[in-house]
Amino acid sequence: MARLFSMSLLPLVLALAAAPAPAGAHPMAPEVKALVDRMQGFYERTQDFTADFKQEYLYRTFNRTVVSTGTVAFQKPAKMRWEYLTPSKRTFVLSGDRIYALDPDAQTLTKAALPTSQLSASVTFLWGKGKLGDEFDISRTECKECVGTLLTLVPKKPDARFREVQLEIDSKSAQVRRSIVIDPDGSRNTITFSALKTNVALPKETFQLTPPPGTQIIDSTAAR
Repeated sequence: MARLFSMSLLPLVLALAAAPAPAGAHPMAPEVKALVDRMQGFYERTQDFTADFKQEYLYRTFNRTVVSTGTVAFQKPAKMRWEYLTPSKRTFVLSGDRIYALDPDAQTLTKAALPTSQLSASVTFLWGKGKLGDEFDISRTECKECVGTLLTLVPKKPDARFREVQLEIDSKSAQVRRSIVIDPDGSRNTITFSALKTNVALPKETFQLTPPPGTQIIDSTAAR
């Protein structure tokens, strides 16, 4: 289940479980630290936000890229909704310590446990929690096609599930414009955000899923 979600769903989420950092961390350059502090400050002040997204997943082994589009919504504390519109409709909702995946074509709703306390700061900073510098060595990377500033985040403790995370940051607003998760095999999960709106007072129904009649419920938390 975790591999399914990490392959097809979130730019920063399920593949990025928190890991304690070893001693001897590399200090950030002053200009990088200033940008990271501004970025984290922006999300600490933000109660919720919505955006359109374009996901490009490059499967390195097959040299094939799958492109998806949709909308995303975040809300404090620990709520997300990813609405995939193309190439097929799918919905993923994280609410509290549960994640729900609705596949209308397969007529299934899958429910799984995901304690948010196990998520990395590379996810929780979007809710204003966690410090990226505690878990990652962060540096600036040259990027000619970037509109903003590209930061590379390398885990201080090696993780078999991913190699690094890259965040393109808007230099003026300090918002994340694009995120890239690079797998150990070189596969790249790139999410580009647009039409971002903040503090829109999202209703609670945003993070609820009501499956259509005939949907099979697969509850992997039932035996817990």
